Amino acid sequence: MDEVDWFAQIRDWGKLTETGDRAELDFLPDDSELWQRLDARRETCTGQKCPEFSRCFVTWMHQRAAAADIIIVNHHLFFADLALRQDDFGSILPEYSAVVFDEAHEIEDVASDYFGRQISNYRFEELARDTEQALRLTRRASPPLLKRIARLRERSRTFFEAFPPREGRFAFEHGQRASFLEQNREAYDDLAAAVKNLETEIAALPSKPEELVAIARRGFELRGELAFLFESNERNFVYWFERRNKGVFLAATPIDVSGLLRERLFEQFDTVVLTSATLAVGGRFDFLKQRLGIAVARERVLPQEFDFRRQALLYIPATLPDVRDGGFAPAAADEIVRLLEITRGRAFCLFTSYSQMKEVLGRVRERVDFPLLLQGTAPRSVLLERFRTTPGAVLFATASFWQGVDVPGEQLSCVIIDRLPFAVPTDPVVAARVRALQEEGRNAFAEYQVPEAVLALKQGFGRLIRSKTDRGVLAILDNRIRRMQYGKIFLESLPEYATTQDIAAIARFMQNP
Repeated sequence: MDEVDWFAQIRDWGKLTETGDRAELDFLPDDSELWQRLDARRETCTGQKCPEFSRCFVTWMHQRAAAADIIIVNHHLFFADLALRQDDFGSILPEYSAVVFDEAHEIEDVASDYFGRQISNYRFEELARDTEQALRLTRRASPPLLKRIARLRERSRTFFEAFPPREGRFAFEHGQRASFLEQNREAYDDLAAAVKNLETEIAALPSKPEELVAIARRGFELRGELAFLFESNERNFVYWFERRNKGVFLAATPIDVSGLLRERLFEQFDTVVLTSATLAVGGRFDFLKQRLGIAVARERVLPQEFDFRRQALLYIPATLPDVRDGGFAPAAADEIVRLLEITRGRAFCLFTSYSQMKEVLGRVRERVDFPLLLQGTAPRSVLLERFRTTPGAVLFATASFWQGVDVPGEQLSCVIIDRLPFAVPTDPVVAARVRALQEEGRNAFAEYQVPEAVLALKQGFGRLIRSKTDRGVLAILDNRIRRMQYGKIFLESLPEYATTQDIAAIARFMQNP
């Protein structure tokens, strides 16, 4: 019944909006499946053959971009376009002659997604659902086609149910894939055949609307992805699967994208500018250049714009347990409560894991009166607007709020980070990259894991000081930054904050601007 109400609101909004952008829908939760049934996606777009082409928001954006001298897109759209050009599938963006990347520390991860391969049970369900919708719109529904759709859903469900029920991301290398196929060969063959049969049924139609031609093409591409993920063994890819809520995802991710980026990006354009507040580790760009395949570049680290020693206080508690200790979560909650009382809320509490965030939030919620906001309960833009406009608000969030968030002024006066943001070592992509460096005889911890974590910590702390008049407290609850040898690299890479281990110093700092 919620979806009925949301649909009515979206229908009314569609008559008024100038962008068609989901971010304007402050009532629609992040995990709503309704939007997936309404939005404009490449898979379902028929381009100029669509009767709504001239009044489509996507058409309008393309036209504005084609007429512009400067086009601003996010990294995901840029690399989606670059991947399409690589595969000779056309392009999304107009031609360009120079590229400027802001937040360029994100390039490796985003490029890895778009130069990799991925399927999921959702993609097969979307294929079935979009086929049904296309048949309704074109009035081509027939018993044989409807039977093929039902069979596709059935085969997809059987195949993906064969994966282990535990949630998380797991390696799925050659031996594991071979073993899985040995035990589930019939389910695998049946799924591929179900997609092929749908394509064949569509091909047999005497005159095919563009919507159904696009469906058949998607089926062909999906079978190719399925075959690649189970039957290829390319050395530069790490293969993995993930079960998340109702979704099962299979993927092959490039271990090293430096060669691809060098060939597809840096050697294609005379001008590529990379900029970010967090590109350097220890004042040098060596880590970024090595990961992105940059051989020659003009480099410059600009002087700090802000007086961090005067504007910010870095607090590292001396008495908290090690983050790996079972007593860390309750102790961290105690520390957060004390900090929030001093700063009168007005804080971001940033976590490296969703489970840790939920546990600490549960402990803090019972002890403070400040409005608490939780990532995932509303779209990101909506949560930020609520934070900006709610006195004393505290936002509990994970990775997506560590960067690209701008809340200047007193409303954000404290950023608390639970632990040094090392990537999970058991993550298949991280493990494969570590292994690749070790096989070359290199120190993966020093050359990859520590620099990655340094850049992430700088991003998280960077949420606090956004103007020359901002002031506030930064807290890192992970005392390894003081105890461990590698902690020096973190501290040397951070701005010259005034630092303390005395919580009383925070009260003095907040009282004496």
